[in-house]
Amino acid sequence: MRRAFDIAKLLIVIFLLFTSPAMGVQYLWQTNAHGNDVHIFELKNFHLIKRLEVGPDPHGIAAPNDSHVVYVALEANGFENGELLWIDPRELEIRHRLQVGLEPHAIATTPDGHWIYIPCRDGNYWVVDGYKKTVVTKINTGDRPHNTQASRDGRYMYLSPIGSSKNVTVVDIQAGHKVVGHIPFMDSLRPAALSADNSLFFQHVDGLNGFQVADIQKREVIVTLEHKTNLGWFNPVKKMGWITLEGFKRCHGLTIRPDQKEIWSVCAEYLNIHSLIRPDFPEIHSLVMDGKGYWLTFAPDSKYGFIALPDRNQVAVVDAHSKRVIKHLEVGEGPKRNLVISLSME
Repeated sequence: MRRAFDIAKLLIVIFLLFTSPAMGVQYLWQTNAHGNDVHIFELKNFHLIKRLEVGPDPHGIAAPNDSHVVYVALEANGFENGELLWIDPRELEIRHRLQVGLEPHAIATTPDGHWIYIPCRDGNYWVVDGYKKTVVTKINTGDRPHNTQASRDGRYMYLSPIGSSKNVTVVDIQAGHKVVGHIPFMDSLRPAALSADNSLFFQHVDGLNGFQVADIQKREVIVTLEHKTNLGWFNPVKKMGWITLEGFKRCHGLTIRPDQKEIWSVCAEYLNIHSLIRPDFPEIHSLVMDGKGYWLTFAPDSKYGFIALPDRNQVAVVDAHSKRVIKHLEVGEGPKRNLVISLSME
């Protein structure tokens, strides 16, 4: 039975690799959460092709598998509502705007781009029909909705709010956006990652220099991993992170390489790399960056990782093979969420 399960997982990974859009021209989209723009780079030569002005405080970003549209959420601090934008990735023009809830953060979309989940500060995840461009429902998780993960098959959405509940909410999209369970963690939730086969959920939590791993089917944490690096000496309140002479530090960036070989965890100035080999997911490498990282993404072919450095207004480009920073890209004010898309040649 176990062998059949492992073969099934392998087939899923092979399918994802061969059906991914990695053969197209790749572009890095970097939102600048303290400004009004998105920087877009062509990755063959790391050339900036567009600084696209979108509106106040662009934060969340997502795109379907075929990258026919890019969704960007405007946090719009100080305004009564945020916005969701539909952007044409070829013409680099905004096609539509939709008003959503207060201060939207890390959004996610289903692989076909049909459903977008938007965490807003009113305690709700707003669910938007990407085709009809309308809000269809709201899912109340309480606390402060913040991070979102979509399964590769488009069936489930995983909602990670910041706050005292410490629970990831599991939503069945095909069942009418129905809440079907919760996964409890040790503390308030930060960024998360999801395995391609939808079996494991990885979660940053406050007060942990590392991450927890949950078995999704069992709805329980199976291992808590602590990084070998040291964030600091003073942590008076867990939700605040480590307060040091170098400033405030916490873990806030967690992503699995598309080839499903490694998981990368950004904690302040450290990039910590773990193997996805069970049961202990060993740490295999760490490196020190030139600034504190906040978010990261990968090229679809797993060749490069891109880490936003908001205190430097840069993105660090990390070679996934050599595990070295090979370049810094200059971006806008307070870069946070980022995304790499591939566009086919036309």
